[in-house]
Amino acid sequence: MEYPEGLRYTSEHEWAAEEADGTVRVGITDFAQDALGDVVYVDLPEDGTEVRAGEPFGEVESTKSVSDLYSPVTGRVVGRNASLTETPELVNRDPYGEGWMILIEPSEAGQLGALLDAEAYRRMVEEADEQAD
Repeated sequence: MEYPEGLRYTSEHEWAAEEADGTVRVGITDFAQDALGDVVYVDLPEDGTEVRAGEPFGEVESTKSVSDLYSPVTGRVVGRNASLTETPELVNRDPYGEGWMILIEPSEAGQLGALLDAEAYRRMVEEADEQAD
């Protein structure tokens, strides 16, 4: 499992990265894509859609299930990964790179500070795994 430093994480298994222009790039974690299995469809919001931290912004469908995608920050969608329409399996192959999902322009600066860092997220995942055993 990968837990890249420098990203922030939600307890719902999304990652968030602040870009140089202040926007926030969002995707699902390696743990999430592994748990989902083969991703076959991703439903993402259109540019201009308002999203709220902790609330669903779309869905990811795999051969196993359909899961909601949760926004890590409040703001407005200013970009979406159009490649996922034709190649949703990018989410499995490269969840922290080409498998990113949306770009959000946050309504307020500093929202990423409320999210988990890589170490806290790794501990959360490992504790959940131990409880599942």
